Amino acid sequence: MTFQSALFYVFAAILLAAAARVVTSRNPVHAALFLVLAFVTSAALWMLLQAEFLAIALILVYVGAVMVLFLFVVMMLDINIDRLREGYWDYLVPGLVVAGIMVAEMTVVLTGKTFGLLDVAAPAGKAAGYSNTKDLGRLLYTDYAYPFELAAVVLLVAIVAAIALTLRRRKDTKFQDPAAQVAVRRQDRVRVVSVPVEKNP
Repeated sequence: MTFQSALFYVFAAILLAAAARVVTSRNPVHAALFLVLAFVTSAALWMLLQAEFLAIALILVYVGAVMVLFLFVVMMLDINIDRLREGYWDYLVPGLVVAGIMVAEMTVVLTGKTFGLLDVAAPAGKAAGYSNTKDLGRLLYTDYAYPFELAAVVLLVAIVAAIALTLRRRKDTKFQDPAAQVAVRRQDRVRVVSVPVEKNP
């Protein structure tokens, strides 16, 4: 067994244990932290598969942004855990069915070549200085430049629509008008009052 194979089995075992703890943990903060561990070990597996861009994207996007936001929301909200667990056993049978389908699919993918179910050619070896991130960037900004820009515009429109839907102005909301503040003159705000001086007798 090579060192790379040993690392694969170590990271795979940690990933399976972390994924199991995400589902079985009673504390939502602990479940979120185990999910972060699962993401990190998945990124390590992708690094072993020479998919550096996917590993870095997983760390930056999911661990660095999504999970941190999720942790803040979970810790700031007062979540009633007992109420969330009321319908847990109702979804056990559908969950087991979905898990069985996923296990069957992974079994076909992993053993399909051995039993002749899948005819998959082995990937060609790459040179020592090969970078899939460079090739991915070249494809995105040359052959797929217009679909990439279109996806960026769609995401921008979605962000603007989400902001517009959440920032509806209410009648009881207090707000300031910066233009009115800049246009204020001294005469409008300050009034000099002449007060007569009283003399002591």
